[in-house]
Amino acid sequence: MTDAEDRSTPPDPLGSLAPFAGRWVGGGYGHYPTIDDFSYEEEIEFTTTPGKPFLGYRSRTWSPGRERPMHTENGYLRRAAGEAVELLVSQPTGFVELHRGEVRDGVLELTQLTLSASPDAKPVHGLRRRLEVVGDVLTYDMWMSHAETPMTHHLQARLQRG
Repeated sequence: MTDAEDRSTPPDPLGSLAPFAGRWVGGGYGHYPTIDDFSYEEEIEFTTTPGKPFLGYRSRTWSPGRERPMHTENGYLRRAAGEAVELLVSQPTGFVELHRGEVRDGVLELTQLTLSASPDAKPVHGLRRRLEVVGDVLTYDMWMSHAETPMTHHLQARLQRG
């Protein structure tokens, strides 16, 4: 082994997920054909575990001014086989989601693999998510199909690394 090999740093186990790591704060808006438009404040955390190829995920939203909590979800953003990335999400509304995609130029376009729901959950039939990191800005969009409404854009947010 050469001196140069001794000083080399091991590859980052997060790979393409590394830019997502951190705390993100900002806001967004939501709309859907069956509800009134709304805005919200949000905090997302992608937390690292040293040496592991995944990020813990937690999202919390509030009404403007943080007057009341609105939504929360938890899970993991993880590297999978090859260049694949998976997002696993659980929601207190009775849903568990599994999405898969690849990070390309800071954009993570996810396709739903599985959506499981409690018998008491609302009739959500599908979700699609897209996340993008450019420098210290994280943006995302989410689409949803619910009851008789086909896949429709539902949420959009812009958050700053904080």
